[in-house]
Amino acid sequence: MNNHATLEKMQQLKLFGMLKAFKASLQSKHTSMQADELLAHLIEEEWLDRDQRKTQRHIRTARFRYQASIEEIDYSSKRSLDKNQMMRLVDCSFIDRKENLLITGPTGVGKSYLASAIGHQACRMGYKVRYFNTAKLFTWMSMSKADNSYLRELAKLEKTQLLIIDDFGLQPIEGANRMMLMEIIEDRHGKHSTLIASQLPQEKWYELFDDSTVADAVLDRLLHNGHKIALKGESMRKLKSTLSNNP
Repeated sequence: MNNHATLEKMQQLKLFGMLKAFKASLQSKHTSMQADELLAHLIEEEWLDRDQRKTQRHIRTARFRYQASIEEIDYSSKRSLDKNQMMRLVDCSFIDRKENLLITGPTGVGKSYLASAIGHQACRMGYKVRYFNTAKLFTWMSMSKADNSYLRELAKLEKTQLLIIDDFGLQPIEGANRMMLMEIIEDRHGKHSTLIASQLPQEKWYELFDDSTVADAVLDRLLHNGHKIALKGESMRKLKSTLSNNP
C-alpha cells in the first residue's frame, strides 16, 4: 500500500481530521489497531475536526465583542447572578423553544461578557449566532438600504437562531431605526431567539421609543417569553483596575 498516495488523496478530498490522524498512526511505533479499529478512529477524528471547524466558522460569523466562556463567568453574590438559572440557559434549550433572553444591569457589571459567553456556547452547540452593538446594527441596516441589500440582510437576521443586540437603550430609538427594529423583531418572533443586553431597567425601555404603538409591539414580542437576568453590583472593570493597581 502506498501511504504517501493515500495521504495526498486525503488532502485533496479535504479530509483534514482523517489526514492528521492517519499521519499520527504512521508515525507511532506503538499502533496495534486492527483494520476496523483504525477505520473507526479515522472517521471519529474526521468528524471531530469538521465539528470544530464548523464551530469556528459560527464564531467568526457571529463577530462577538469578547472571547468569552461560560466557564469563566463570575457568580459572586454581589452580582445577583443565579448559577442554577445560568445552567438552565447554557444548555441552549431556550433557543430550541424560540424564547428570548433579557440581560440588564448598570455599566461595567459584565452584561456584554455574559451575552458573549452564552453566544459562544450556542456556537459550540451548532447554532447560528450574530452579535451586534445596537448602534452598529442600525448603521449596518441603513447601509444595506443604500445598496439595495436591505431585504436580503433582513432575511439573514430572520434565519439567525440567536441574535444578540448589545448596548440596547444607549440612545433613543426613533424614525427609521424604530421601524427597522420593528421589522427585525417582527420577522423573528416565534421563529428564533433574541438576546437583549441593556444598562436600562426594562420598565424604562418604553421611554426609548418616539411611538408608543411601535414600543408596545416590539417590547411585547421581546418580553412575553423572555428569560430575565438583572445584574447588580459595582463595575467589574473598575474593580479589576483597582486590584491591578493595588497588588
